[in-house]
Amino acid sequence: MKPRLDLIGLVVRDMGASLEFYRRLGFDFPPGAENEGHVEVTLPGGLRFAWDSLEVIRSFDPAYEFHPQHAGAYLCESPAAVDALYRELLEAGYQGHKAPWDAFWGQRYAVVKDPDGHTVDLFAPL
Repeated sequence: MKPRLDLIGLVVRDMGASLEFYRRLGFDFPPGAENEGHVEVTLPGGLRFAWDSLEVIRSFDPAYEFHPQHAGAYLCESPAAVDALYRELLEAGYQGHKAPWDAFWGQRYAVVKDPDGHTVDLFAPL
């Protein structure tokens, strides 16, 4: 069997804050998930997305050093939806990284940061 991509994971410093951000992107978490050290959801198609607390990671890798990562690109229904979601996230107190723009590759694009500084792309075809 050849390896296949099965899970994408993020390390987070505050599970509750992180899950609240990703709820705004459409993720559905079970009640009490914010109190767990490991949370995962299965996406359409079977790929899993997981969040692990810094404490969980350091339980088996004590020397782990936290570094923000890229946390994916999220398709929005329209260019106007990219702008609206970007505005909504900033109004909720999240940090913008790059305000919406019309990218030369034919998409409306914006970049925000989640509570841990992981960058999250928002996009829609122009």
